[in-house]
Amino acid sequence: MRSFYHYMMRYRGNKENNEEKQLAEWMFEDHSFPKQAKSYDEISRYLEWNAPFPSALSVFDQLYEAYQVEEG
Repeated sequence: MRSFYHYMMRYRGNKENNEEKQLAEWMFEDHSFPKQAKSYDEISRYLEWNAPFPSALSVFDQLYEAYQVEEG
């Protein structure tokens, strides 16, 4: 199973500027983001302290569910 970060990189460079792209771009730019993490808890804790925009946690929740289905 690849990391959540690796999964999210599919959203970088999208023509549409949506929240998924915003989160992926932020993750790419944030050198402290836990790029090897696969655990919901580890990533969620990091986002709780460093959320780049108000709805980032809810976007993460939705994308993490999709990640689990695809990578599970």
